[in-house]
Amino acid sequence: MEPLAKTKLADTAIESIRAEILGKRWAVGDKLPNEATLSSMLSVSRGTVREAVRVLVSQGLLETRQGSGTYVLSTTDTRLPLTMARRASLRDLFEARCALDVEAARLAALRQTPAIIAELRALLAKRGNFEGGDKSAFIERDLAFHKAVIAASANRAMIEIYEFFSASIAETIKATLDDEIPEPDMRAHADIIDAISSGDPQQADAAVRRFMAPIISALDRMLHS
Repeated sequence: MEPLAKTKLADTAIESIRAEILGKRWAVGDKLPNEATLSSMLSVSRGTVREAVRVLVSQGLLETRQGSGTYVLSTTDTRLPLTMARRASLRDLFEARCALDVEAARLAALRQTPAIIAELRALLAKRGNFEGGDKSAFIERDLAFHKAVIAASANRAMIEIYEFFSASIAETIKATLDDEIPEPDMRAHADIIDAISSGDPQQADAAVRRFMAPIISALDRMLHS
């Protein structure tokens, strides 16, 4: 098959799967049918399905989990500017996330150990800064760091709640990779580790609130502009 024909088939598969996602055939967190099923549904080869999935992962609509499959990460078209409803929804998500992150950091400060602090610093170094490219991989690294902060709280219920809402947490991370909402930099993340390391829950509380404040303020301005 000619390369142009392959590209056209892939583009058609991408738009077909995108339409199903945006049409909410599958909800956030749902697992997509396997390659063979999608191949049959779209009348394309498995290779074309893989290429379509790869593109949609890079655009933040899907995520692949090693040994598990492909899951819906978002049902919002990331190619469009944030709508008013989307901004309001994100503000709610960030407020809820802030509440969880603040309390986890407070508990983590009381229960931190040198090993926990070392792990947080290693995960932050691995996270790095987002400099374009694979958004899905960056979101996964950033989420791993924030989950580790939650785990450092040693509160099983809080860990389970955060895991349950992990798709929504990933949604908030993805939103900061667009131009409209500021992405907290490495210093803001490091400040949370430093505050936890201090052993002072008040410092940990303040560090997380400083981390979240520019994001929530930006969403407030958008909602009232």
